[in-house]
Amino acid sequence: MSELEDLGRPSLRVGVIGCGRVGATIGAALRAAGHQVVAVSGVSEASRERAATMLPGVPVVDVPDVVRLAELVLVTVPDDEIASVVGGLAALGAWDEPRVAVHLAGALGLEPLQPVVERGGIALAVHPAMTFSGTPKDLERIAGCLFAVTATSDARVLGEALVIDMGGEPVQVAEEDRVRYHAALAHSSNHLVTLVGQSMQVLRECGFEDPARVLRLLTEASLDNALERGDRALTGPVARGDAHTLAAHLSALEGESADVREAYRAMARATAERTIARRALPPERVAPLLRALEDD
Repeated sequence: MSELEDLGRPSLRVGVIGCGRVGATIGAALRAAGHQVVAVSGVSEASRERAATMLPGVPVVDVPDVVRLAELVLVTVPDDEIASVVGGLAALGAWDEPRVAVHLAGALGLEPLQPVVERGGIALAVHPAMTFSGTPKDLERIAGCLFAVTATSDARVLGEALVIDMGGEPVQVAEEDRVRYHAALAHSSNHLVTLVGQSMQVLRECGFEDPARVLRLLTEASLDNALERGDRALTGPVARGDAHTLAAHLSALEGESADVREAYRAMARATAERTIARRALPPERVAPLLRALEDD
């Protein structure tokens, strides 16, 4: 590639550094959109198996060779390693011929990719607001998925075009907002998994053989209502100001692992604070509710 203007053509040669769940999925999505995935790197057996499944026929090569063969390089190593991998490649001269470098870390902006920009390349921070398994079913999840795009003004169109190619919807996120943006997603998605897992644990100990069946419709309805109505969708003991029920819950959970009771108390307290702030509780119920949620 001699001119960056050449990158405006419909098809790009794509390389994937680190074939994790996200990298494999995005590589496969770009391939399905008509781009040519020419190389992938993968050290672990899991990465190599994932490459064979998600990107069949694509050669697994050393990291510098991925950059050499590609016009657009997906740097999909763990977030904390992105800067060191990019910097190490710069020391080897891998970025001396301008490339497009893209990382998929939600909390990071363009800073880890500065060695690419300093050598005349293009840097993009593109993050899908989605959780992936690293299997072919992930490709269906990309359709309509929002992607946070952080780019310089001259690279923004390219970043948006790549997202649209994959069937996603690009949304611009400012460099200074990336960490807060990612914290919001992690709080919702990751902690939801923990909360559901804890609830399933308690139900199993109550004798339910299939706790997922108990929770599925309830949690799906709660999620739908929360996304539609926000805090106004709240039901349950906090919404009613039922301090006795909350105290009974905490007492009943004393025999559970410590993380369950601590998480219940913390979430109930946060729920109470938000309910009180929007004045959704009668004043006489506030103090008893907060006392029930005090630490032992």
